[in-house]
Amino acid sequence: MYKKTDLSIWQGRIDHETDSSYFRYHQIVQTESTTMQGKVGLIGFCCDEGVRRNNGSVGAKAAPLALRKQLSSLPWRNHVLTNSLVDFGDVICEGHELEKAQQELGEKVSDILTNGKAIVLGGGHETLYGQYLGVRKAAGPNASIGLLNIDAHFDMRAYDNQTSSGTMFKQILDEDPNGHYFVCGIQQYGNTTALFNTADNYKVQYFLDEQLDGPKFKEDLNDFMDAHDVLLVTLCMDVLNAAEAPGVSAPSPFGLTAIKVRDILRQMASHKNTVSFSICEVNPSLDINNQTTKLGAYFINEVIMNSFE
Repeated sequence: MYKKTDLSIWQGRIDHETDSSYFRYHQIVQTESTTMQGKVGLIGFCCDEGVRRNNGSVGAKAAPLALRKQLSSLPWRNHVLTNSLVDFGDVICEGHELEKAQQELGEKVSDILTNGKAIVLGGGHETLYGQYLGVRKAAGPNASIGLLNIDAHFDMRAYDNQTSSGTMFKQILDEDPNGHYFVCGIQQYGNTTALFNTADNYKVQYFLDEQLDGPKFKEDLNDFMDAHDVLLVTLCMDVLNAAEAPGVSAPSPFGLTAIKVRDILRQMASHKNTVSFSICEVNPSLDINNQTTKLGAYFINEVIMNSFE
């Protein structure tokens, strides 16, 4: 099911009615646009069926609305680009129809990418597969797609019985010879030896959470981004330290700091080949004082602002 966004969701403080240098997100976002050229389009994915299948804590389907509310009052710093953000509403997963919802999300992402860049508000990390379908459709069958994931987990489990929020990257690599996977933030004790072996067998480029401070990480990330025609970026919020992001399905005491994730996102979002970003696994029902949703909104803001550079 698809639902348009009610513009009343976007509201907040107003410092000035007409001077765009004072504007906040709620003053510049549009819910309809006939000219998308060069703009950023938001699309929500209200779904946690993949998390349920993966035996995680459900609740991420409420994240798109919660993220919009936190994003709404943030300052819009590109005041010369006041007509550059369009909210295209939500794809809603009904019942257990995950695959159908992912297909519909792919169609929406592809439409947005025809004239701009796409940001997907997940949803469990099964969001990523729908995002990928849209990027692949827009890029064409022969384009080389670099899949950039900031995550504590590989998400490369077997899917013989059913797909889930833990299978998407294996699905993509199995079906797409022009898909290539780079993941950073991997935790040694968040993945079985079998998953490390799977990543090695698929020639995945990965960096552990403790390997992100040296020059090799930035160099290898840049080399990977330069090597592909199109880049897709996804952030699983469970990569963060649980003290900074408690509202996720699988919180981790050894996760990354928000500053580290921000730095990585800036590098990824500012690359000329990056066309889409998704934020996943924000679970408002597990959050404390909106701490995780607010952090998620700040990350979205970082991606949007770096997309216009």
